[in-house]
Amino acid sequence: MNKSLSLAFAFVVATATTVSFSQDIKGDAKAGETKIAMCIGCHGIQGYQASFPEVYKVPKISGQGEKYIANALTSYKKGERRHPTMKGVAYSLSEQDIADISAYYAAHGKVEGAALPDKATQAKPNVAALVAKGACTSCHGENFAKPIDPSYPKIAGQNADYLYVALKSYKVEGNSAWGRNNGVMGGIAKQYSLAELKELANYVASQQGDLKVVPQSRFR
Repeated sequence: MNKSLSLAFAFVVATATTVSFSQDIKGDAKAGETKIAMCIGCHGIQGYQASFPEVYKVPKISGQGEKYIANALTSYKKGERRHPTMKGVAYSLSEQDIADISAYYAAHGKVEGAALPDKATQAKPNVAALVAKGACTSCHGENFAKPIDPSYPKIAGQNADYLYVALKSYKVEGNSAWGRNNGVMGGIAKQYSLAELKELANYVASQQGDLKVVPQSRFR
């Protein structure tokens, strides 16, 4: 087994241990709609930009996988992902809150019958080599929109600047305010230069996916 596939397999094992907390908790999308007041101020505004650790558009989360959202919120709550704003939001949520919010956003803006291409558009040779180097499609799917496990994120069509910041965050060590603790993704991200991560992010962002921003108002 080559290094990239070994990393991908290890990621499957590592992620499986992080989602066990929610196996017995079922999310209620309708209940989740009443719990998103702290979310819509950033994720419900088209083009909204965060300013820490640098300026970038916040991720599109409408249409994202339910288990992945739950994993991410739980990681912020536990401090495995470090970001002051998201830590503050996640820390106040119970496991049921996280399940309900995740169910809500997974269904939010979903278009029944919408079909995505089975494969991503052909990449330039240098970018294709970057994708192969990290074995990206082995977890996120050939089109980056149908991950092999629901606990992995859909990344096709995600904001390029966010993807770049997210990938960089796996390279961060020893910073108490920013970064992500994931040994497998850290090992993958550290294979790339920052310029290569940006190329990879731009390519994935150009693909067709389910992710979107559905404008929402605090006054509903």
